[in-house]
Amino acid sequence: MNAPELLPQHEFKNHDLVDDTTKPGVKVERRPAKKPDGTVVAGLYNTWIWLDNPSQFNSYTTDMVKGVILAMRAASNDRSVNCVVFTGVGDKAFCTGGNTKEYAEYYAGQPQEYRQYMRLFNDMVSAILACDKPVICRVNGMRIGGGQEIGMACDFSVAQDLARFGQAGPKHGSAPIGGATDFLPVIVGAERAMAACVLCEPFSAHKAYQMGILTDVVPALKVDGKFVANPTVETQRMTDEFGRFCYGEAKAGAALDEGKALMKRGTVDLSLLDAKCEELCAKMLLTFPDCTTKTIEELRKPKLDAWNRNKENSRAWLALNMMTEARSGFTAFNEGTKEDREVDFILLRQKLAAGQSWVGALHDEIQPKARRHG
Repeated sequence: MNAPELLPQHEFKNHDLVDDTTKPGVKVERRPAKKPDGTVVAGLYNTWIWLDNPSQFNSYTTDMVKGVILAMRAASNDRSVNCVVFTGVGDKAFCTGGNTKEYAEYYAGQPQEYRQYMRLFNDMVSAILACDKPVICRVNGMRIGGGQEIGMACDFSVAQDLARFGQAGPKHGSAPIGGATDFLPVIVGAERAMAACVLCEPFSAHKAYQMGILTDVVPALKVDGKFVANPTVETQRMTDEFGRFCYGEAKAGAALDEGKALMKRGTVDLSLLDAKCEELCAKMLLTFPDCTTKTIEELRKPKLDAWNRNKENSRAWLALNMMTEARSGFTAFNEGTKEDREVDFILLRQKLAAGQSWVGALHDEIQPKARRHG
């Protein structure tokens, strides 16, 4: 059967905000769309938007935020695009949130500057939620903090099962009000949202799937040429307090050692993750485009309602917080060691309870370096 004859390309108006949408730290790739059987479709594409800062776990800088906004808008406007795949370079992280080096060295102590930055951040989340194409988050590694927030703004999320998820705000001087407090209660319910946002304890891709945060999860660890499920998921279950009680310390310890050894023997292969993203894109290719867009717009409404209700108040609070806890938290993370990147929370609470002001020595006294040199 011959391929259908396509009409000549119509001369369209350009509705992009700028002619050059490229920004440092963000890559954009148009990949040919494929049918479910893998056949390439002429003239149709899926746009892959990559956060390209792997040395800093794809944390987004100010320029990268601009790049995501422009790329999302351009993909939304592109009449030949079927789906958007939003992901990160490498296999360690999708995104760990805002770039803490930039936060600590430029925005800390500068609330007016951070308020302007948060306008860009809000626009990035809104650009994802307003995209006229389905947006798939390809979770290639850690999705933490602000990375979790922009990931949850997407319509679908597919993860490799070595990925870790979670929030970091109250541990590092912020509050997860860039989307997590809006989206998580909608997706997982109030109780689990409370635990995730307040306790800041990371969780596995398997738990994220069970909670309803993911559309699908696939293995990424290859041992002796075969894919195996993340071995640490089972060992974590056996080595937590309940697991040690059930299995005994010796068996739990042996399971932990076995899981670590398997991880060391294996290599990370994201081919199944790519295939799953392509499969999802192919399924949506076989739908009416406007009906799909309308369906997605309706299903986004619970997230959008919460987001639009809170985003401006959140922006104002986050800016002012750069004078106190955020300034201290981001400085500690940026200047601390890998093993010690948090302030002295107990000392902070004691000093605040005693009436010590943030204006003065408090910031320096609670830093990790104060403990090292004390």
